[in-house]
Amino acid sequence: MTPKTDSEATSLGLDQNIEGALTYVLGWVSGIVFLLLEKENKFIRFYAMQSIAIFLPLTIMWLFMPGILGWLVLIAAFIARVVLAVKAAQGETYKVPLGGDLVEKQFNK
Repeated sequence: MTPKTDSEATSLGLDQNIEGALTYVLGWVSGIVFLLLEKENKFIRFYAMQSIAIFLPLTIMWLFMPGILGWLVLIAAFIARVVLAVKAAQGETYKVPLGGDLVEKQFNK
């Protein structure tokens, strides 16, 4: 087993790809948890911030959308969560067009 480099080191001791995927498990809630727990790893912090930026607005939309529209938002959020978790588990930094752009601007400050 090879030691982790600084870019792969995590506060929780998990592999960064697994931890990145876990940021999407509970949507914005798990994003907040990992953002608070992970202080150094930019890969995980990016995915945690993106999880919040994507799924908090979708949750709010779902709460206020009537009937079938609410269910469509819920289905879209579930599909997005699965796709993003798979991308993170593969070690790929995948940026969602709107939320990912906001997160990227935060990192570049």
